Amino acid sequence: MNIDSWLQLIFYMVVLIALVKPLGLFMARVYQGERTFLSPLMRPVEKVIYRLSGVRPDEEMNWKVYAFAMLLFNGLGLLVVYGLQRLQGFLPLNPQAFGAVSPDSSWNTAVSFATNTNWQGYGGETTMSYLTQMLAMTVQNFVSAATGMAIVIAMIRGLVRHTAKTIGNFWLDLTRSVLYILLPLAFVLALLLVSQGVVQTFSQSKTAALLQPATDTNGNTVTQQILAVGPAASQVAIKQLGTNGGGFFNANSAHPFENPTPLSNFLEMLSILLIPAALCYTFGKMVGDTRQGWAILAAMTIIFVALLASTVWAEQTGNPAIASLGVDIQQSNINPGGNMEGKEVRFGVANSALWATATTAASNGSVDSMHDSNMPLGGMIPLWLMHLGEVIYGGVGSGLYGMLAFVIVAVFVAGLMVGRTPEYLGKKIEAYEMKMASLILLIPVFTALVGTAIGVMTAVGKATIYNPGPHGFTEVLYAFSSATANNGSAFAGLGVNTPFYNTALGIIMFFARYWLAIPALAIGGSLALKKKVPASGAGTLATHTPLFILWLIAVVIIVGALGFLPALALGPIVEHLMIFH
Repeated sequence: MNIDSWLQLIFYMVVLIALVKPLGLFMARVYQGERTFLSPLMRPVEKVIYRLSGVRPDEEMNWKVYAFAMLLFNGLGLLVVYGLQRLQGFLPLNPQAFGAVSPDSSWNTAVSFATNTNWQGYGGETTMSYLTQMLAMTVQNFVSAATGMAIVIAMIRGLVRHTAKTIGNFWLDLTRSVLYILLPLAFVLALLLVSQGVVQTFSQSKTAALLQPATDTNGNTVTQQILAVGPAASQVAIKQLGTNGGGFFNANSAHPFENPTPLSNFLEMLSILLIPAALCYTFGKMVGDTRQGWAILAAMTIIFVALLASTVWAEQTGNPAIASLGVDIQQSNINPGGNMEGKEVRFGVANSALWATATTAASNGSVDSMHDSNMPLGGMIPLWLMHLGEVIYGGVGSGLYGMLAFVIVAVFVAGLMVGRTPEYLGKKIEAYEMKMASLILLIPVFTALVGTAIGVMTAVGKATIYNPGPHGFTEVLYAFSSATANNGSAFAGLGVNTPFYNTALGIIMFFARYWLAIPALAIGGSLALKKKVPASGAGTLATHTPLFILWLIAVVIIVGALGFLPALALGPIVEHLMIFH
């Protein structure tokens, strides 16, 4: 890889880390109810929302009420998205006159967007009306992201408070997440994307004359091409910032109308990790020790950089089978080199590998290249990032509360090894917290592997596996891992828009989102009830040191390896050996 590619990757990481503190500090002020530069504009709007909805923002909730409010809100949102898809043929803003979406696809998509997964078994420009895209998909992009942010803030309050029965107000946290953080950032990003050529219009599809006539599969001469357009920029902005990932177009951010220039590509990639990374600083600020936030961010970043380098190496090495045909796969000033299958020439290997790593690290799932076309190891790294529990930055909110579950496990195991009572931020970590943390860590392993087993053992699951052997197995594993991790990216060689996959993946997305969110809130509620105790002196593990960062990294990797290494050996690892040996 040449120096330009390395500089692009380094520049990306530098800009990302530089934005962590200012955005993280701003979010901490928002959630602590302090005045910000947006307060004069948003406070009146916030008060009107509470008045119209009957919410009392000063009325706090215990963790069970908080969880019930979260489930009720998300459940109603799921029903609305389902209904809009089924009725879109009778609703306005449908210039292409699309009919109702099938029941199984509507179920899958409704669960997908409500759970911040944005798995798409449909082509947006050929399936969804403008109204459905905006009122269903875009709105859920905001509120599903805000739900994850609210959950982690409630969990943080549990660490901060002592002998308290409440962890905040869900409606307050949800509203502030949307009004003060997601809406302003999405507004600015949407304007920047429009300036780069991302489409934003209510016009119907356009027809363009081909420079050279072509022939379709039936032998008919084609002289025109239909170009789908629509209100894409507004959806693209929040799909990236909210780690949602659902594309307005079927090709997602590989489509030139979603991602036309190198600058738009950089902005969209930066947006994927921006809020999850900044929330680490928000955490440190809210618990009164920013070193704690930097330590968690350091662990995430070290793992991310190592896996990014591995993905870049795998893709830049290229395919020896292609090289054996006499094709030059060496990088030069006129040749991108490496494995360019499934990649946009305007982005190349480095930016495609960076996006693939960032989108699966952050529970985003959007793509600017096709992961199914990656080399076996280049596809395995994004897959394994999901297997780590989407905690390497992770989804907005969900990534941090997942990593805090790993922190609890790391602290508990370290305490057992040295014979001291495990403590974290002045709170004793006991059996209840470990049980809840274990659920957060183990449920994704169970759902991904059981779903994959059903997919490869049943006739309905095998019917749409179009690639035999280990690659076909990897495609099924990737699909159920993506649903479990609420990621939404896919290996496109598997046919998933079927009643079996739509139903099964929808169930897993629902289960994996809320059966992890509820234990996270339970941990917050349990810790809030406890007294703060001073550090017990020598032998207590300091959780902001390089030693703890390395220990946390080890725990994350060990859990990911123990859970999924056998499955990876059956898929991408054996496929790699078949190609190179």
